Amino acid sequence: MKLKLTSTLSALAVSLIALAAPAKADEVTLRAISAFQTGTAFAKPFDEFVQKVNEAGKGLVKIQVLGGPEAMPPFEVGNALRGNVIDLANTTAVFHANLVPEGVALTMTDLSMAELRQNGGYDLMNQIHEKRARIHWLGRLAEKIKYHVYLSKPAKSDSFDGLKLRSVPIYQAFFSALGANPMQIAPGEVFTALERGTIDGYGWPSIGVFDLGWQEQTKTRVDPGFYQVETGVYFSLAAWNKLNAEQKAVFEKAILAMEDSSSRFEQDADAERKRQGEAGIETYNLPEASAAKFLQTAQEAGWAQVLKVSPQDGAALQKLFTK
Repeated sequence: MKLKLTSTLSALAVSLIALAAPAKADEVTLRAISAFQTGTAFAKPFDEFVQKVNEAGKGLVKIQVLGGPEAMPPFEVGNALRGNVIDLANTTAVFHANLVPEGVALTMTDLSMAELRQNGGYDLMNQIHEKRARIHWLGRLAEKIKYHVYLSKPAKSDSFDGLKLRSVPIYQAFFSALGANPMQIAPGEVFTALERGTIDGYGWPSIGVFDLGWQEQTKTRVDPGFYQVETGVYFSLAAWNKLNAEQKAVFEKAILAMEDSSSRFEQDADAERKRQGEAGIETYNLPEASAAKFLQTAQEAGWAQVLKVSPQDGAALQKLFTK
């Protein structure tokens, strides 16, 4: 009887100690989608980010990647984040410009993420995302990569008048201002459109042409490059707010590490340029005066689009996002 009572009291003491000790939070698993096809240039940085988080966050947080465009169309990712259908995504503000039109400023900026974090540009853009779409912008995965115009035939002049160019919303206004006819075509249909002559070329980053086999239908890359490719990590605001400070710190440390290593993209772009040349894609350099006008038109057309839909926030962003 005495032994039984002692055992009971010992068990009770253990239980009380357990109740008094602070409970350790269970590891949180977050559902993620990538807007970019597995193995492509803009999917790989996210793979590295996920690895960093899952290694550093053991016992705290874990990212479970559900898939890429085959699992969710890229232009639906923004709504999925807003509705808390997924917790985070590797995507670009261009794909959710219908929700946050100011987000395209991330593509037009000529400042680095370090500069935007220092001058308040990051905070403002995040505030706009949270206010407009209940999306939290964690940071950038790709920068220092320019867009280019690629043509299916050798360039004969510096005029773009009448050219049918595959476009996306971010440079649609720019292409129109150049006198070209922008056409929205899904990436999977571009090869056939080039082959059939439905389009004369396309806008695309300085890297990634080979990911989709487009080099077979491409003869010219036009320089200079314009804008700056933006891909990043975006959270459902509801999912972000559920994380505690320690869990958030894992993500913040990982994204800062990715931003600190962004100079590698310049090396990738140099290697891609060489590879394109070896594949028979010639570089056509616009004459100096035409190049200056080309870049000026890009900025004017892009910012006019932002200011039209968001005069107040657009003006504030332009001040912080341009030198």
